[in-house]
Amino acid sequence: MSITTPVSLCSKQPDVGTTIFSVIGQLSARHQAINLSQGAPNFPCDPLLVELVAQAMRDGQNQYAPMTGLPALKNALAEKVHTLYGQHYDADSEVLITGSASQGLYMAISALVHAGDEVIFFEPAFDSYAPVVRLQGATPVGITLQQPDFAINWDEVRARLSPRTRMIIINTPHNPTGQVLTPADLSALAQLTRNTDIIVLSDEVYEHILFDGRQHCGMATHPELAQRSVIVSSFGKTFHVTGWRVGYALAPAAIMAEIVKIHQFMMYAADTPMQAGFARYLAQPEHYLQLAALYQAKRDRLATLLQASPFRLLPASGSFFMLASFRDFSDESDSEMVKRLIVDYGVATIPLSAFYSDGTDNRLIRLSFAKDDATLEAGAAALCRVTG
Repeated sequence: MSITTPVSLCSKQPDVGTTIFSVIGQLSARHQAINLSQGAPNFPCDPLLVELVAQAMRDGQNQYAPMTGLPALKNALAEKVHTLYGQHYDADSEVLITGSASQGLYMAISALVHAGDEVIFFEPAFDSYAPVVRLQGATPVGITLQQPDFAINWDEVRARLSPRTRMIIINTPHNPTGQVLTPADLSALAQLTRNTDIIVLSDEVYEHILFDGRQHCGMATHPELAQRSVIVSSFGKTFHVTGWRVGYALAPAAIMAEIVKIHQFMMYAADTPMQAGFARYLAQPEHYLQLAALYQAKRDRLATLLQASPFRLLPASGSFFMLASFRDFSDESDSEMVKRLIVDYGVATIPLSAFYSDGTDNRLIRLSFAKDDATLEAGAAALCRVTG
């Protein structure tokens, strides 16, 4: 028997339902589909990292960490960013350890965006940006990335700027398209935001996963942009432990102080033993510098396996993902295609329309290659059997 609530509810997000990832996950589980949908590695992390976290637990590091994070981890991050990108962040006041990158994004928007503000973001986009903006009483302003390369049209960004623009959300490498920003993009962004109070929120969870010799063009690589940016990244994506839910944020001290005000009441401190393990693990840069080669090999393997499929693959320059077009052989919507792939062929993907606020359908699906070889082979074999 269900329980009937005696109160009247007014939803803050009346247009938000269960995320597409949950819907696809439930349908996939019902049909035991091969998982090329989720951006979560299905191969184990380094046993050394597990042992470092376990050792921290055995050593009694099981109580609250300092609110903004363990000093050893914050110092390691500050050193890493300075070495790779040239930007110095003060470990005490400009580095924050968060309970996942998603929490970092939520806190940054909550702390810095006010009712009546506008926030520019780029679609297709990770599905949490716009709902969190709306929760602040602000207006998300979606700008469509330009096909075929999903580049940002900076003239359109300029045209959409207004006196109410408070924040621009950037994501590089980009989920779901796999595209990356260039030095020219950073120059254009700096020019547009110069002499304004606009804050850049930069989602850089795939910062170490770029292909074909590309370099990460994050906000910390551009000194001017670094002064107005909040950078959010993820240990889970980097070290194949998405279930550990630990991330971090970097920002100038005055901006970070506002984010910490939200953090202290949201969760106070991220998980202590994981922080201790990551601090020691970061001492060896090869633990993250080898990621590009690992995932490029997986990207190339899946692309090779799909050569005999009817799908046309779009280039992917970074992240865990590539897009596949079925426009050449089917008039189905992308949601219909995804459901048919699960039910009839036993393979799960994600419809690109799920990443647009208006459901734009370009007959593209997103494939994740953050999988072991057996999964890539089985998934590709299923996709090669697809017919119109």
